[in-house]
Amino acid sequence: MNTNRRRFLAAGAACSAAAAFPCGAKAVAGPPKPQAQAALKLSSQLGIIPGRELAEKLALMEQWGFHAVELPGDVAKSEKKYTEALRNTNLKVSAVCWGSHGGDLVSEVVEKRAVGIEALRQTLTAAGALGSTGVIFVPAFNGQTKLTNQEIRAVLLDILPELGEHAVKCGTRILLEPLNRNEAFFLRLVADAAAIARDCKTPGVAVMGDFYHMYIEEPSDLGAFISAGQLLHHVHLASRERVLPGQDDRRFVEGFRGLQWIGYQDYCSFECRVRGDPHVEIPKSMAFLRREWEEASA
Repeated sequence: MNTNRRRFLAAGAACSAAAAFPCGAKAVAGPPKPQAQAALKLSSQLGIIPGRELAEKLALMEQWGFHAVELPGDVAKSEKKYTEALRNTNLKVSAVCWGSHGGDLVSEVVEKRAVGIEALRQTLTAAGALGSTGVIFVPAFNGQTKLTNQEIRAVLLDILPELGEHAVKCGTRILLEPLNRNEAFFLRLVADAAAIARDCKTPGVAVMGDFYHMYIEEPSDLGAFISAGQLLHHVHLASRERVLPGQDDRRFVEGFRGLQWIGYQDYCSFECRVRGDPHVEIPKSMAFLRREWEEASA
């Protein structure tokens, strides 16, 4: 989505909201003040962090001022490795980036669904043991299922409530991630993910937002986060070109205002490439994000 189209859609959304008020009615200026004070807590996936060994990467993250680390989807097989590596740090585990498991959970081949369900169940168990915010779940990437949008939604509402209750027992949650149209035809808006989570009727099913995908699909970063409200429990950070925030013209102030309005308490995590020397560029990006956060709160 180019900048002009994004501004046009945002303006259109604002006009639509204004039109919803009858003549003479008093429009609401914004959402109510949150009960909790929002905080910018930075995390990152391990892939962009320099270092040959896990311990080296974690030590550098702690040195740079990260609050948490986002782990890959192999935690069910590597729980002991991560537990031991994190023991000597102050880093928490933000999310576990699990993905779609080949689209098995919403496959048109019914027999495949049980395989995906069991894999997600095991990952949730390990994520809970590691104290993770949640397990990131993409129902399917393009080409991974032949089901329609309506059929996928029906399958999710059939399988996610029980998995969500398992997540609650483990002390974690499932995080539905909307993607952009180039990567997935199903689930592209944060509001749609939130609607599914609400219909599951369990705190074990929640949502996340990704600034890169949101730039393509959402008319408003602020509106996207407000549409999720208290169901939002993870955020991915990436610029318009999917490099570090601050390495192109992508701004984060509007989205950060949305996070502050909902009293967001969880993590914002790098999922992007690094243009240049990561030893220089990652701390620079962290400083950029803190300035954006301060501007959002002004």
